[in-house]
Amino acid sequence: MHCRRFDRRAQGGAALIVALLVFALCTALVVAMELEFNRFYQRQANTLLGGQANAYLRGAEELASLALLADHDADKNRDRPRDDLLEIWAQTPAPYALDEGGWMLGCLRDLQGRFNLNSLAIRVAPAEGAPRFTAAQAQFIRLLQALEEPQLSEQEAILVTEAVADWLDRDLEPGPDGAEDDFYFALEPAYRSANRPMSSVSELRAVANVTPQLYRALEPWVSVWPQQPAPLNIHTAPATVLRSINADGDLSPLSADEGQALLAQREAQGFADLEDFLASPVFANRQEQMAGIKALLGEETSWFLLAAEVEVADQRMRLYSVLQRSGRQVSAIARASGSLYDSQSGNREQDTCTIAPSLDW
Repeated sequence: MHCRRFDRRAQGGAALIVALLVFALCTALVVAMELEFNRFYQRQANTLLGGQANAYLRGAEELASLALLADHDADKNRDRPRDDLLEIWAQTPAPYALDEGGWMLGCLRDLQGRFNLNSLAIRVAPAEGAPRFTAAQAQFIRLLQALEEPQLSEQEAILVTEAVADWLDRDLEPGPDGAEDDFYFALEPAYRSANRPMSSVSELRAVANVTPQLYRALEPWVSVWPQQPAPLNIHTAPATVLRSINADGDLSPLSADEGQALLAQREAQGFADLEDFLASPVFANRQEQMAGIKALLGEETSWFLLAAEVEVADQRMRLYSVLQRSGRQVSAIARASGSLYDSQSGNREQDTCTIAPSLDW
């Protein structure tokens, strides 16, 4: 009878392998739990920081509303109310330091210092001897030709203007050089014309004859708001937009030198009123032919764009708000928020107060 000898070394080797397996399993579980905890912690931290940043940004919106109301009250003491770039709402303040660290910055821009695309929807009724374009359409044709790059001819500017007008009007009949559903159905992918007012400048990218290059060049000088009367503010419009103001029968823009002359005159002494603006030497011998464009000009503003940015715990967030001021009431018509990003990663975007986002009513 034979007895099997018990091998202690084999038993010890098996126990070691089991111990290593248990250790490896525990390590994997700990690592997995740590990763999950870190993800959970980061999600909660981002939620908390996002809520805190959003609260600050909404506070910036309230401060902007107070500035607009203060300006409205100050205008009551003027013989002729106006909104210009010397008023408190138009100033860009220094970043405001927050108690727990970080900063907040906000600035207001006049949307009525830009051309209102929705004014192009109104067409001239066909009649013998009547002008082909409305005053607004003629102004837009000049604005397109005032762009530095790409440089458009008068005929190219007319093609773009007719296409935008067809995009906005309510019928499906294309203008002489316009584009309606028949044109857009032939594209890939196919789509239809909007046949309603634009709600964002970005809609221009879908309009016939508007190239990406043209859109980028035009975007800073245009905006949209409802078709209710909202004239272009002569006290805040930049030189490029001022060049679109000319005699009613002239589709050519003012020269670059004439645009800069208007801007220099405004910065040096300002314009007392609209009549003083039209009496500028730039418009010499043209005043009697400017009745149509004069009806599109004004001195007050109801539509503003707030661009605000906040940094909390090395995270930045942006808010863009379209504000409408009506009497002593300021309403936020539209909002868009920027996502959080790491301010130390080198991913620094363009300054909040210098960009022109496609955000409107």
